[in-house]
Amino acid sequence: MWADIELAVISGVRARLPGARVTDELPDKLETRLPLVWVRVMGGGDDRVTDTATVDVQTFAATRAAMWELAEQARTAVHALAATHDSGQRVVIDDVTTAARPAEVPYGNPGVRRAVASYEVATRERAAT
Repeated sequence: MWADIELAVISGVRARLPGARVTDELPDKLETRLPLVWVRVMGGGDDRVTDTATVDVQTFAATRAAMWELAEQARTAVHALAATHDSGQRVVIDDVTTAARPAEVPYGNPGVRRAVASYEVATRERAAT
């Protein structure tokens, strides 16, 4: 069974960031939907047991200070997923490491500040019990 790592990360981060919208799609009029965390799997590989995905986590907020606070909260939430499992997806998240720490990246809208980070998420299928 192929595991939906993106969904597992979204679910786990969403549970740890109740004040932010956590999604895999950017909404129209983003500046009216802040704070927002955008999660996307960007690639990865496997060794036939463990899938390792590169997961980009972009945080959006109205101010620079709020962006940095949300980026750090998101980083803490993603790292908290290590050694957990998502029973709905039967995904075990073995480990999470930071591939690229949060960095501000211009978004092209003066009402939106964005930080982008990348994480390596190692997962495997949880055995049926």
